[in-house]
Amino acid sequence: MCGIAGWLDWERDLTHETATATVTAMARTLARRGPDDEGVWTAPRIGLGHRRLAVTDPGGGAQPMTALGEDDGRPLLVVSFSGEIHNHRELRAELRSRGHRFRTASDTEVLLAAHRQWGPEAVTRFAGMFAYALWDIERQTLHLGRDPLGVKPLYYAEHDSGVVFGSEPKALFASGLVEPEVDAEGLTDVFTVAAKRPGDAVYRTLREVRPGHLLSFGRGKSTSYRYWRLVSAPHQDDPDTTVATVRSLLERIVAEQTLADVPLGALLSGGIDSSVITALGAAVLTAGGRGPLATYSVDFAGGEDDFAADALHVSRDAPYVRAVVDHVGTKHQEVLVEPAALLAESGVALRARDYPGVGDLDVSLQLLFREVRRHLTVALSGEGADDAFGGYPWFAREADRPSGGFPWSAGVRDRNAVLSPGLRGRLDLHERLERRYREALREVPRLDGESGTDRRMREVYYLQHTRFLPFLLDRKDRMSMVHGLEVRVPCCDHRLIEYVWNVPWRLKSLGGREKGLLRAAVEDVLPAAVVHRPKSGFPVGQSPEYLRSVRDAVSDMISDPGAPAMELLDADALRAMVRGGQWVNGDFTPPPILPRALQLNDWLTEYGVRVVL
Repeated sequence: MCGIAGWLDWERDLTHETATATVTAMARTLARRGPDDEGVWTAPRIGLGHRRLAVTDPGGGAQPMTALGEDDGRPLLVVSFSGEIHNHRELRAELRSRGHRFRTASDTEVLLAAHRQWGPEAVTRFAGMFAYALWDIERQTLHLGRDPLGVKPLYYAEHDSGVVFGSEPKALFASGLVEPEVDAEGLTDVFTVAAKRPGDAVYRTLREVRPGHLLSFGRGKSTSYRYWRLVSAPHQDDPDTTVATVRSLLERIVAEQTLADVPLGALLSGGIDSSVITALGAAVLTAGGRGPLATYSVDFAGGEDDFAADALHVSRDAPYVRAVVDHVGTKHQEVLVEPAALLAESGVALRARDYPGVGDLDVSLQLLFREVRRHLTVALSGEGADDAFGGYPWFAREADRPSGGFPWSAGVRDRNAVLSPGLRGRLDLHERLERRYREALREVPRLDGESGTDRRMREVYYLQHTRFLPFLLDRKDRMSMVHGLEVRVPCCDHRLIEYVWNVPWRLKSLGGREKGLLRAAVEDVLPAAVVHRPKSGFPVGQSPEYLRSVRDAVSDMISDPGAPAMELLDADALRAMVRGGQWVNGDFTPPPILPRALQLNDWLTEYGVRVVL
């Protein structure tokens, strides 16, 4: 896992020291993503920057990495790569059989050899989480590639004579060629949760490389190649075969993802998702003589007294975490978050994202990752299992009573209530989300003859994979990489997603339970209490001290005549929330408005964001 940045320009000479300094500055904004090494490679038309987090072959994987001609030693390709190609060992063996020679054990060199062998189509052979910028020297073409699910980020912005790109928006802003501007579409992303359209980047001046896409930029032309997509087909396997196939896929993927040349552990919440990754990962490490697996969980100081159940948080994690630790035999550490840190660390989370996030949900996650990074470089996570197998409460609701909108926001009555009167006249969040919802439905790969519940649930899973999951993956990436921690997500492997995609709802909800298929596939490796535990979301800050500090900070913001957020927010609506006893109903609808309002104000101030309506 690393940070990448670069600049392609058809007019300026990027070997000039000023241009090289710009590429270096772009890469250095990503230093926390890659604390181990840095590198810059320039040619007249392009500069590539890299910040390295050394995970695979720490001694031999320096980047940007160049592929040389075997006869004359001249450079052919150069790449700046972030992430992991988990099947790089199999690809290395195949490429060796085709005559390729390797000088390192890194997956970056495998990427280069694969591109030499198969050209841009090589991206179809990679299993993993990745983003890369590859410059083909002979063809003078830049390729920007991103993994199928979009686990790793990659932003770009076209300018008058080329393109700049990087792992995070801050890298592009450091180029001086892009300004932080946001329009009505970007504000819609800021004021809602998980409705961002694929390719949008909050800032109107930026774009994201869409998951499963490869962009190519040559002189005078650019192309977009969608190399991966969900394909709908009838599910042919019976229930027993389906359960066995899911188990086999999980075991294979987890085994691949436990490979690392640095300390590796797992995140454990006591839910079925993280618990199965923990159990399977621990088995691999023990079999290879590398156990026990180190695991980490998070809780809030005073959480036992402050916890109050809601739709997404039905039980505390701690008892279930202990059950898994005792059953599997991991080396466990609980990370306690102090309530005061939730507000004090909000700026760290904001600067990690480069735009407002989801309040204490971001902050507590990055505090967990900060502590984990003291001990590990790589951590396995169960993220994505809810999305693949149907774990959220809205799945069952949609099967019974389709909402006609994004399922996770079905309970919002007045999306515009928090907007200032002036903004409300120019931005209707209801209308924009309805339009985005209709756009998303037009993308769904339909199955001929499918109707009723099966048809609706295919829609729901598509929305989940293309709208909600990217929101989770962005959060996971930014909050971990701000501390130089690589988080791997086995349940987001495209091979598992492809298989489960076509499993009908009645099998996914086997036994009438959410994630019933997953539970059946792993029930023999986990305690019964964990197998049968209902879905319970990531812990949220419920400390009276934290809630009071947020309310006080919002009151101060409302009273500040220079607060830029108050040009966008309704003061009366915020005052009502400050006086009220609740600001979130436990179902992402609405998101924690008050902490987000504070981050919005800090974002507009710190980033100098220009609002263009």
